[in-house]
Amino acid sequence: MDIILPAANGDRVSYRLAGKPVEPIKDARFSRIAYAAAHIVADPIAMTNPWSRPAVDWDKTMAFRHHLWRLGFRIAEAMDTSQRGMGFDWASAKELIRRSMAEARTVPDADLASGAGTDHLAPAAAKTLDDVIRAYEEQFAFIEGEGGKAIMMASRALAAVAKGPDDYARVYDRMLSQASGKVILHWLGDMFDPALKGYWGCNDFGTALDTVVAIIERHADKVEGIKISLLDAGKEVQLRDRLPEGVVMFTGDDFNYPELIAGNGRRHSHALLGIFDAIAPVANAALAKLAEGDKAGYDALMAPTVPLSRKIFEAPTEYYKAGIVFMAWLNGHQDHFTMVGGMQSARGICHYADVFRLSDQAGLLANPELATARMKALCALSGV
Repeated sequence: MDIILPAANGDRVSYRLAGKPVEPIKDARFSRIAYAAAHIVADPIAMTNPWSRPAVDWDKTMAFRHHLWRLGFRIAEAMDTSQRGMGFDWASAKELIRRSMAEARTVPDADLASGAGTDHLAPAAAKTLDDVIRAYEEQFAFIEGEGGKAIMMASRALAAVAKGPDDYARVYDRMLSQASGKVILHWLGDMFDPALKGYWGCNDFGTALDTVVAIIERHADKVEGIKISLLDAGKEVQLRDRLPEGVVMFTGDDFNYPELIAGNGRRHSHALLGIFDAIAPVANAALAKLAEGDKAGYDALMAPTVPLSRKIFEAPTEYYKAGIVFMAWLNGHQDHFTMVGGMQSARGICHYADVFRLSDQAGLLANPELATARMKALCALSGV
């Protein structure tokens, strides 16, 4: 099967699909905790004001969560992948969390954790640390009131108000000390959100690391784990090596996840990844191989997904959500390629052509005929 695709130099090139769709393993068992941060499906008909009023196709959004649960993944709900802070507001996130938790109760062994942040508080409106604490408390109270587990997301408002590491410690100490259950922390780098530059009160990684470790050590009984998203395997390993007993590392490194999940013989990372939304069938098969002790089989499946993930998460990294939703459309999980906030326009047609090729090579086009037809339609819309 051939398709004409655009090249960055303006040429048109013929590409012949070569990949064989990877079959996921039914009832797979994993030796790693694996959260997939899931995207939302927009409703293009109801979206009359795309930039400021999100409209969600709840049926398709929930159907995708069932797809992930069937493949053995836990779901990290209402996180960055669902466009929190990039078109998807807290009021919509509450509805998403409420619906997802209700769906989870219908699925045996389904697991779900939800993002608690401060995104309903504009950074410019935050004047004091108490403003930030109250915003966190509102979102924690909603999630815990619904019977859920909170993922404490990084806060733009805290980054704007805090004067140094002690201010971060005050906010995190307060929230962790009063949390009703165990919490997952999230260290999100500024490549994902430029407003988070200098998070933890400094720009020096070593100092930030000391701050984070000290917070976790004080609250080890309340911290299930920490997700670190810095796209730097060495930094993740440094933090992983310093975590107290019983606190786990969740890799959020969409560049280096296979090696971090496999581990170094002493320690390994679990996973809380946006890329798992897009590569779920292959990740399912790979994690099943790893659980069986078949490291070579794991590597063979995971390796082709890395160039794809690096393309989807290339700079400007915060627009990675477009590639995630593009793949969901290619694979028939939704009938359109429209996103909340019109974010599908954040990447160009050459980017999508690369994602298409790399998806094929990784065995991630479940129905190559459908994917090719949709890619041709997108190319035609772009004048190719």
